[in-house]
Amino acid sequence: MEEIDRAIVAALTVDGRLSYTDLAEKVGLSVSAVHQRVRRLEQRGVVKGYAARVSFESLDLPLTAFVAIRPFDPSQPDDAPERLAHLPEIDSCYSVAGEDFYLLLVRVAGPADLERVLQEIRTSANVTTRTTVVLSTPYEHRPPKVAQPADQLRQRGVPAESPGS
Repeated sequence: MEEIDRAIVAALTVDGRLSYTDLAEKVGLSVSAVHQRVRRLEQRGVVKGYAARVSFESLDLPLTAFVAIRPFDPSQPDDAPERLAHLPEIDSCYSVAGEDFYLLLVRVAGPADLERVLQEIRTSANVTTRTTVVLSTPYEHRPPKVAQPADQLRQRGVPAESPGS
């Protein structure tokens, strides 16, 4: 990926609502050039979309939990994500390494709702669960550090060329 595309991606990860004018100013290109590059980044799947970050407490979903799941019978088909897709309380489903097969991010109104959702998870996917309730969230949705080419070279142990070499 070109350095200018990395700069565009870095700016969008900090503020996905930047106008093309503001984005062009940040990266030093014309508005039309930035628009073309953003469109290409979207087409290539580098930029997958834009979303509003919401306060789950304001939506009456203050309880967040991570639910690790493991099948009762590992020889059965690995179809838990499909079997659980109908549950709107599951925000995210991650395939993980280790003892568990998947880690689910669940958001609900309270303990009774969590208990109900856990029962639905167990029944729908024929799995065991291990639940961790989130007490507070110091931060989440942090923008990724978009490595610049020189950073990538240093990570591989290759010194970056200095100007004039």
